This record gives sequence, structure tokens and C-alpha cells, in this order.
Amino acid sequence: MKRFFGLVGLGLVVLVGVLVYRALTFTLEQGPLPPAVAVAVDDDAAVARLAAALRIPTVANSTEPHFDPAAFDALHAHLRASFPNLFTTLSTEAVNRDSLIFTWQGTDPTLKPILLMAHQDVVPVDTGTEPAWSRPPFAGEVADGWIVGRGALDVKSGLMGILEAVELLVKAGHRPKRTVYLAFGHDEELGGTHGAKAVAKRFAERGVHFEFVLDEGGSVVEGVVPGVKGPVALVGVAEKGYVSLRLSAEGAGGHSSMPPPRTAVGVVAQAVTRLEQSPFPAHIDHAGRFFAYVGPKMPFDRRLVFANLWLFEPLIFRILSGTPSMNASIRTTTAPTMMRGGVKDNVLPVHAEAVVNFRILPGETPATVKTRVEAVIDDPAVKVEEVEGFGDDPSPISDVRSTSFALVRDAIRQAAQDPELVVAPYLTVGATDSRYFQGITDNTYRYLHIRLGPDDLARLHGTDERISVANYLEMVRFYYLLIRNAT
Repeated sequence: MKRFFGLVGLGLVVLVGVLVYRALTFTLEQGPLPPAVAVAVDDDAAVARLAAALRIPTVANSTEPHFDPAAFDALHAHLRASFPNLFTTLSTEAVNRDSLIFTWQGTDPTLKPILLMAHQDVVPVDTGTEPAWSRPPFAGEVADGWIVGRGALDVKSGLMGILEAVELLVKAGHRPKRTVYLAFGHDEELGGTHGAKAVAKRFAERGVHFEFVLDEGGSVVEGVVPGVKGPVALVGVAEKGYVSLRLSAEGAGGHSSMPPPRTAVGVVAQAVTRLEQSPFPAHIDHAGRFFAYVGPKMPFDRRLVFANLWLFEPLIFRILSGTPSMNASIRTTTAPTMMRGGVKDNVLPVHAEAVVNFRILPGETPATVKTRVEAVIDDPAVKVEEVEGFGDDPSPISDVRSTSFALVRDAIRQAAQDPELVVAPYLTVGATDSRYFQGITDNTYRYLHIRLGPDDLARLHGTDERISVANYLEMVRFYYLLIRNAT
């Protein structure tokens, strides 16, 4: 017995030693900080051009009419007036009237082109919330170091930042070796069907295959990643899929004074409850890749955990499941979003239905989600069907060891000039226009150089959307450096 406990003790000592050693050697080598490069931005003029773009209400409405053509005409006129050298040097074409493609021809046709993306449309401002804005949402005002207006974050800053960078490079006499494409859709907020999807189809028909595609998605966050105090630049290397399922049940109807054991509303409600109580299984792959980058920046106790996923995986799942943003990175999420049934309080409904939205982890598909949902509900009274037009597979996973990822990473660090900033790959949980380009590139990265703190996340599609002047000018430098370095 003494020998047994001695062996157990020795085993524990060895285990602790291994855990500590792995934590101490859990490091991230990003290489030396790239040297700063002076970018000759006319700060005041660039800020004024973005502010003017924010004054143009290119709103995408969910009901007809979806768009105001005059607003897009005004934005296009503003772009032409703002970037004369770009429009002289690059070729321009429209797709479905309002989406735009710019082509900057390279000198070496053997090099694959690159594509930078943004979208022109913005979401509406919720009626009644206007007084909560520090400035009117479509006034495009600059105050106290902030550029305020709908689209400041999502995503006219990206649109204008890309164009500012190209204008500067053209004026500086830069001649790209590889061709540079710019694509700006007009209906991303409504799914991108007539914008980015049509643009991608046009590229595919021409046989274009990109070295990389860069769209919105991640950002520089600070105070958002648990356990990490410094800034983290989140570069999306994959995108979750999307499907909405309609759950419906039928009832006999009648007066509510004599209800049957199960009503249509009750059947659907029970189905929704079962789904919420049976979440999809967790997978560590994407979160593990992310924490391999940010883990070394954490306090020692957390470093000990994330350096030893082989032992602490169940604990990590429990921790991550408790935070909505982290939970979304480890599983296909289940979100009941709509419910309908009945016409009067004393009339039994003859039909009830709910819509449940699922954001799908890579490795699963809308079909496998539907199969699991039917198994969890396990009720022949419930009909499960996919909501038409709301289904996309998860994207492929782009390589973080590629030259393309290194170009994006180095441009971020070179623009920010912050040795503490960590560039980390992550799983984009929302849908972007880039999903339509999966067949014509092997490398899709989802990143917009905006800086967000905990209080800024609600500004996306929310109230008082804004970007700091300093952040916007840094964004212009990022795009400038990325294009220059890549071409």
C-alpha cells in the first residue's frame, strides 16, 4: 500500500511538472514589430470625406422599397468627386446598378490578384431612438475626436478607408505587380443576393481566382477577451453557416374553455424548450486555435489551463459556455427568434409556429442540423422545415500559415505600431458577403481595422455608431500598407 501511494504521489508530481512546464513554455512568437511607415494622409480631408459619406442614407430596408436609388447615386457621385486619381487609373463597372467593381491592373499576370471588400448599404435607425444619439444619425458630424453616424463602423469607414488608401498609392506613383480588385456590394444587410453574390458570379465567369479576399468581420478588441488586458486583432479565418428552421403544429381549434391536452401553441413551445435544453455538442478546434494565440497573454493560472487543453477541455467548455460570445465559438448555436399562433385570447389556435435560427459550426451543415433538431424534438406533431432562402454551409477554414495571412497580420501590426497587440485567428459567428467567394479563393480573411471596447459592441447596428478620428486614420494606413506590401 505504501508503495502504491508513493507511485501515486510520484505520478502527481510528474503531472504537475508537465502542466507547469507547458504553461511556462506557452509563448507566441509574432516576430519583430514591422517598422513604421509614413503615409501621407491629409487627415482633415479624409475625415471630412467619410463624414460626407455618412450623410448619404444608403439604407437597406427589410420591406419594399428596399433601397432609395437616389441615395446610391449620391454616394457614387461623392466617390467620384473624392477620389479623382483612382477613377482615372482604375477601371470601374456596376453590377445590378448599384454594386461596384474597381480593377487596378497589375504588371505581372502570373501573380494571383487580391480582392478588398466592403458594402455601401447601412441598416436603418430604429424609430424613436434618435434622441439617444449624441449627434443625428445621418448628420455625419465630427465632434470631440469622433466621427458619428450610421455606417461609421458598419461599414462605410471600410469603404472609404480602402478608397483613400488606393487614391494615395496612385498619387504616389505605385504600380502594383499583382492586380488589385475592389468590390462594394449594395445589399449586404439584406443577404447580399443582388450585390456580392452577383459580383462573385461575374468573377467566376471570368475565371478569376484570388490570392486572398479581405472582407469585414473581426476587429481590434480591448477588454473583450476574458483574461487578456491588451488589444487583440481578431482575423476571421472561417465563417459559421446559417439556417433557420420553422417548427409548426396544427390544432383542432375551438373555444378555450374546453382545451385538449395539447394545443398547437403548447406543442410548439415544448419543441422550442427541448431545443434550448439540448444544445449542440461543443468542439474545441476553433477556440483552441484562438487561445493558442491569446493564451500566452493571460495570467499564469489561465495560461496553465489553455496550455493543457488535453487535460482541461471539459473545464474550458464549462467556462466558455457561460459567455454568449465564447459559447458561439465552440458550438452550433440555437436561437428561437420568432413565434406565432392564435388570433384571440379565448380561441384555440388551429396553427402555431416558431422560427429557430442556427449558426452552424464548420463540420456541420444545414441538413445535419435539421436531422438533429428532429431527433431532439422527437414529436410527430411537430413539422420541421427549412425557411426558404435562409441556409448556408459553414465556410472552409483559411490557412493561418499562408503568405496571405502573414500579409494581413503584418499590415495590422505595422499600422498599429503596438508591440502588445496580438493578431489572432478566430471563427466569425456572423454572415459576411465573403461567403459568396469561397469557390474562387483559398484564403478568405474577415477583418476590419476598427477598435472596439466592451461599450462599443452595441453600437454596431445600434445607437450612437461612431469611430474615432485616430482609428479611422489608422485604418487608412492599414489598407495602404496591406495593398503596398501585397503588390
